[in-house]
Amino acid sequence: MHITQLNRECLLHLFSFLDKNSRKSLAKTCHKLLEVFQDPLLWSLLNFHSPAELKKDNFLLGPALKYLSICWYSERVKVCNVEDWMKNNFQKDFCNRHENIVTDFLLEVCNRCPNLLSLTLSGCGHVTDDCILLLLKNCPNLKTLKLENCVRITDQTLEAVTLYGGSLQTLHVDFCRNITQTGLERVREKCPSVMLRAERSANMIPDNKPEKKLMLEKASSKSVQL
Repeated sequence: MHITQLNRECLLHLFSFLDKNSRKSLAKTCHKLLEVFQDPLLWSLLNFHSPAELKKDNFLLGPALKYLSICWYSERVKVCNVEDWMKNNFQKDFCNRHENIVTDFLLEVCNRCPNLLSLTLSGCGHVTDDCILLLLKNCPNLKTLKLENCVRITDQTLEAVTLYGGSLQTLHVDFCRNITQTGLERVREKCPSVMLRAERSANMIPDNKPEKKLMLEKASSKSVQL
């Protein structure tokens, strides 16, 4: 039996074992397999290991997407996680070239994937609170949100969780250096059923410029003296 003689359910099952590139290559062989490739039911789970992958045409976004993971473990990610005020011109230029890639992709997810259940972001140093807020609003069924080493995430994301994360069951904010203990305690108070994990986050040094930190220390010292 030729592969194209299989029914659609069997072909979808076979495609599900292939990675994105292999699916795209197989879809180019005939119209029937291309139709299977374009079936939204095939794209309930997506894993990306580089922001550059988000620009490819080897996947589809749609209401069937339930599980999304964008994990960038490359050594180059360290540049994006350096404090903005500490970056040299070369590092700033490097970051500017892909600053909005992940954010723009997540905005597409907000518009096309309302049934998203799980989102994992690791090493996505340019993702902001506003982006996560919009995603929580547009994906009301989101049950799992895992953020690791997303340095621009602050207590505003935690506040958004208390307001719009009604379906959330698991929240990880590991190594997010601008998260505070106060924000974490608020989530625990407002959302006691959420399984919250924040490895190192509240204990890391936030993105305060040295002069700003010095001013805060002086103000704190004066208030103590008063």
